[in-house]
Amino acid sequence: MADIARLSGVSVTTVSHVINRTRAVREETEAAVLAAAGQLGYQASAAGGASGRVLGVASSAFSNPSFGDLLHGIEQVATRNGYSLLLSDTHDDASTELRAMTELIDNRVAAVLLAPSPTPAAALAYAKGRGVPVVLLDRKADADVDQVGSDNSDSVGVLLDHLAGLGHTRIAMISGMPGLSTTEERIEGFRRAAARHGITLNEGSVVSGQGADEGSEATMIRLMTSAHPPTAVVTGNNRATIGAMRATRQLGIEVPRDVALVGYDDFDWADLFHPRLTVIAQPTTQIGESAVDLAIARILDPDRSPRRLTLATTFVHRESCGCHPAPGEAG
Repeated sequence: MADIARLSGVSVTTVSHVINRTRAVREETEAAVLAAAGQLGYQASAAGGASGRVLGVASSAFSNPSFGDLLHGIEQVATRNGYSLLLSDTHDDASTELRAMTELIDNRVAAVLLAPSPTPAAALAYAKGRGVPVVLLDRKADADVDQVGSDNSDSVGVLLDHLAGLGHTRIAMISGMPGLSTTEERIEGFRRAAARHGITLNEGSVVSGQGADEGSEATMIRLMTSAHPPTAVVTGNNRATIGAMRATRQLGIEVPRDVALVGYDDFDWADLFHPRLTVIAQPTTQIGESAVDLAIARILDPDRSPRRLTLATTFVHRESCGCHPAPGEAG
């Protein structure tokens, strides 16, 4: 603890409060102490903790409709290989993410599957200092670790290609939480496809829904009540889709008669909406399965080169885009 105190520039007492959680300290102080602990390889006592046949899962998506499929994939492969799971919610906040990482590692997990926040550097540094493998799932980061996610950029391009083929030129996007790799990649795909079709985008063409139903609902209301509303909207995730649909009901707007709506992410009741939703479906279960495969491979061979897997998505053609799927099409 004295070494950690010297490295982080605080007192031994403060280090004790952080490590033992006996008193709250400022977030920046806690982060400095935990970063120093990771760098020095500090091993907290974890009596009664996990035995090493446990994988940690750190994510903010526990309430997201797609998390069940992701967790199903993780659990299937983990159980098959004799591992159990320990879950922790990061709330997409860097300090909470760091705390989640320390708690999982203090419980002696063999590896951590992390859906990273916009700024995961502190959590990744802590895991590296403790020698615990990390696999990034769904979202990616500029880090030298194993990672697995979906094709985001080209997939959103497919949605815009479809809308452009139907004659739409005023197309807007409701994007997810700023800073996430998935958000940035989907925006890039939207902009690139718009340029390919000669569609001019203005300042209000890409608007964040903050990754939440409520924020996306408010964003959709602003878009559709503007002086020149879009004739088509692309939503950047399932939360944005749900929020946008709520907004259309609130405004009395009919999809697709008044506005076409397509989205990234499929979910169980997407084909129960009226109209049924045209979406890009991620291989969510496969992402979870692949993340566990990567984690176990890393545990067995710590020195192998990191792998980045990008899995293909599926265009699910339903009616919210304004046309009906041809016989035999996904839907």
